[in-house]
Amino acid sequence: MPKKPELLPGTLDMLILKTLARIPLHGYGIALSIKRLSSDVLTVEEGSLYPALQRLLVHGWVKAEWKMTETNRRARFYTLTAAGRKQLGAELSQFEQMITAIGRVLSDANEEV
Repeated sequence: MPKKPELLPGTLDMLILKTLARIPLHGYGIALSIKRLSSDVLTVEEGSLYPALQRLLVHGWVKAEWKMTETNRRARFYTLTAAGRKQLGAELSQFEQMITAIGRVLSDANEEV
């Protein structure tokens, strides 16, 4: 069975922020949303997700509050802040620049081969 691709370094925060820009979610909901929206290509493990959420909280890009889930369990729900929305914009811009640059290199490499 082929190995699933790993997240590119530096993209997890951006994916979490983008997910929370759509709707406030708890950690498991964030991981599930990323997996579902990527057609099961991207999987975010708990060992990566919760440290990333803590980092986003420390930076003030998300806020958290305890609520009840749809299955009546207590969970910490994360919401994007105004600072988080601004950070998301910056990260998306940097990511687009990187993708464009990589595309140029790959395009040029194909012409020389």
